[in-house]
Amino acid sequence: MPNSQIRIYTQKEQGEEWLRRYRGCLPVFACVLGFTETGLIPGISAAGHTPEDRKYTACADAEFLYYGPEHKAKYPLPPLAAGASPVLISRAVFESLKIPVHLFNAGLPQPPAVPVIDLGGTAARCLSSGAAMEITTVHHLFKQGLLWGERLAANNQHKYVILGECVVGGTTTALAILTGLGVDAAGKVNSSHPICNHAQKWALVQAGLEKMRGSREQEAGGENFTLSSSSSAVNPLQLVAAVGDPMQVVVAGMAIAASRSCGVMLAGGTQMLAVYALTNAIAQSYALSWQPEEVVVGTTRWVAEDPTGATVDLALSLEKASLIQSARIPPLLATHLSFADSRYPQLRAYEQGFVKEGMGAGAACIAAHLSQNWQQHQLLAAIEAQLERLSTAFY
Repeated sequence: MPNSQIRIYTQKEQGEEWLRRYRGCLPVFACVLGFTETGLIPGISAAGHTPEDRKYTACADAEFLYYGPEHKAKYPLPPLAAGASPVLISRAVFESLKIPVHLFNAGLPQPPAVPVIDLGGTAARCLSSGAAMEITTVHHLFKQGLLWGERLAANNQHKYVILGECVVGGTTTALAILTGLGVDAAGKVNSSHPICNHAQKWALVQAGLEKMRGSREQEAGGENFTLSSSSSAVNPLQLVAAVGDPMQVVVAGMAIAASRSCGVMLAGGTQMLAVYALTNAIAQSYALSWQPEEVVVGTTRWVAEDPTGATVDLALSLEKASLIQSARIPPLLATHLSFADSRYPQLRAYEQGFVKEGMGAGAACIAAHLSQNWQQHQLLAAIEAQLERLSTAFY
């Protein structure tokens, strides 16, 4: 094991080789913010106490990540049912290690109050509509992803990029994409709830995919796209337009382009496993070159070992995706960060299943282990310091 603070759950040899290659390297972090109206459904997500709160979660997380706890936020971190936002983890690492942060707006209801790169996308409608986004928007966002993946990698050769996300309701759109690609994902995805709401997610996904199947005439909308898809049972970009969210296709494009010249860590659990499957499908459909051996998925122990999901089984299921030829399993890595001994109840709540991941939290910890050999006590001290600063900032 290259580092006792990092566990490799799948593709052990490839994962160990990746960790060896990038030991001692500092990454750059790109976080893609997006929104789906799926996140407004009562009970669908715990990332914000009410549907109204959840409209602003991505803006709040972006503001905290960029400015830190002393900044008087236009969009303060929303109250959670329990726990503290995972952005505290990401901020603690990126601030301490001086890791560059790039924020991208792929489609939010309102612009964040931070410097962001606006990709010209739109928020998605609820996936149950089977018409989440316009196909032209999906094509545009994918091209933006390719462009920015190349740019991020160009200044970062021989190192790696971390691609993170913030999309409330994103594990449900992830389930839709995985299912649409022929992955057996039902009952395996994670959620921000302590016990995953599998039945609610599955009902929405079934409704969306049924409507998509009933409106195949939408497929005529892609004639102005410069890449031509080979004939396949499902066009992955059409699938995103039907039941996805704006982040997924941007990160897929970034991963394809960046992997050609540097390492890529997809930061997250269920959502990034869906992005990995989507990346594989798009690269095959459009005959795009990428380097899958450069791509890993990095998350937290709370996701990888979530007893109400099946993350490792889900990662292994990607190989059996019936609608992707030569489907692959990515190395799934997780930080072994624990909050069991934290003096803060908001952090100890992670050990009870409240809050598990987000804003690249797991990948940030992996980066700290890899570059500075940070151990559990160093991570915990840095994260608790962020929470302490936040709780005393305006008193």
